[in-house]
Amino acid sequence: MSKAPYEPPTQSVIGQIVDAVLMLALVLVTLYLPLLLGLAGGGTTTKTFDNPTWEALGQNAAMAGQWEKLGFAPAQAAEIIGKRFDYEFSWVALAITGVVIIGYFVGMLRWSDKEYRDVIAEHFDDRPGAGRSGGA
Repeated sequence: MSKAPYEPPTQSVIGQIVDAVLMLALVLVTLYLPLLLGLAGGGTTTKTFDNPTWEALGQNAAMAGQWEKLGFAPAQAAEIIGKRFDYEFSWVALAITGVVIIGYFVGMLRWSDKEYRDVIAEHFDDRPGAGRSGGA
């Protein structure tokens, strides 16, 4: 006796639109929340130069030539060259991110267990020697 093929639940067009808008909102919140809470980026540090020359800025002749082609004098380029991004690394933030990702994955597997089992049973249980024990 063969089992009926797995038929996934159907969703209305309104439901699909609501899901799409919800996913878009979640992505936007996920991207902007760290910025709004001040959790993203360590900011910048600025090195000042008293008497900026190309040599004092660490620029060789070729680099200075390119700056000049772009219309920058040493005093103007000093602002750009002296501005450095401060890249901080937090082990706590990395651990929290890992826990969230693993928790989400485990949660999705648990919440979708019945559907996964139905799909696996449809594809593998009808074969001779196949089943939950893994073979003959």
